[in-house]
Formats: sequence, C-alpha cells, structure tokens
Amino acid sequence: MIEKGYPKGFAEIISTELHTEFTANRMIGYISARELLPMEEVADEMLAILSDRDRLIRKHISQDAQMAINEFYRMPEE
Repeated sequence: MIEKGYPKGFAEIISTELHTEFTANRMIGYISARELLPMEEVADEMLAILSDRDRLIRKHISQDAQMAINEFYRMPEE
C-alpha cells in the first residue's frame, strides 16, 4: 500500500485489521488491480472484506452446530 502511495499510518491500520492471510490477500487483489483509490474507498472495502469473513465464520459455526444436532437425533434411544 505504501508503494501505491497510501500514507504509512493508514496502511498500518488496514494491515492490522486484516490480520489473516485470506483477508489480506483479498485487499492486495483489490488494491493492486486499480490505480490509487481514495482512502475512503479502501476503508469501505476493508469493512466489506471483514463483513464477508464474519459471515463465513458464522456460517461455519452454524453448520457445526447443525451437524451436532443431527448426530444427537441419530443416536439410538436407550
């Protein structure tokens, strides 16, 4: 981000918030495919990436819980 022309402090905040490889790679792809974008657009994209990540986490938690419930109902009655 610094090489693209963004202030160092801004780049540090973005990289701190996007602390996983998955989210960082998404941001790198977003920034590298475009010219210098306004910082507001980059911040909006960061929030969208984090929102997607949180949605995926909730989906996996829900799926795990549903699998546990299904397993419970499949248990033979004693």
